[in-house]
Amino acid sequence: MKILVPIAKVPDTTSKIAFVDNNTKFSPDGVTFIMNPTDEWYALVRAIELKEKQGGEVVVIHVGLADSEQIIRKALAIGADKAVRVDADPTDAYFVAAQIAAHAKTENYDLIIAGKETIDYNSYEVGGMVAELLDLPCVALVQKLDIENGVATIKREIEGGTETVEAKLPLVICAQKELAEARIPNMKGIMGARTKPLAVVPADATEKLTAITSYAVPEKAKECKYVSPDNVAELIRLLHEEAKVI
Repeated sequence: MKILVPIAKVPDTTSKIAFVDNNTKFSPDGVTFIMNPTDEWYALVRAIELKEKQGGEVVVIHVGLADSEQIIRKALAIGADKAVRVDADPTDAYFVAAQIAAHAKTENYDLIIAGKETIDYNSYEVGGMVAELLDLPCVALVQKLDIENGVATIKREIEGGTETVEAKLPLVICAQKELAEARIPNMKGIMGARTKPLAVVPADATEKLTAITSYAVPEKAKECKYVSPDNVAELIRLLHEEAKVI
């Protein structure tokens, strides 16, 4: 079975975020970048588990510049067999999806496992777009995935519960928590990652459909006021005069 796993580079959530050029650009200065957690912990690890059980190959694909190589090598150290980097700055979700789809069209993958979202923009876009561009079925918010005789049995989260669906390969799934448990690269994996193939390919000619016009930092949390349980009159006054909710 041949599996493709798209991986993204995102800021570590502990990094201090800043914007420049009149809040029109994100500043990478002082920011630590990591592999997107839902891509790494759930999509990539489940792909490797399936390969270990059924045989085959796991390929990771990343749309990004040369400074992403450390993140790609980590994916190889965890257990991916080879990697592809599309040499382009990923400024638009459709552009990223189009690059992934263009590669997938030439390789006949049985399964594409993407993380449900990236933790920087939380847009839930790329997996669904890839499926549409490849004319494949897509199942999102996947918590469990098993494959037998070319048929995937999938448990996914829905409003108020879960549902189980079946779908024939090939297909695209968008992984989330519970699909797999994170793996830490061991020394053998780290050493082996240095020699695994990493192909760098030019970007496919694709129009970017969206552009970010400005960023804004969230407002700071307002100060809390604590009122004694015995002072009901003061609580009512604050709700009426300051909070203005009564």
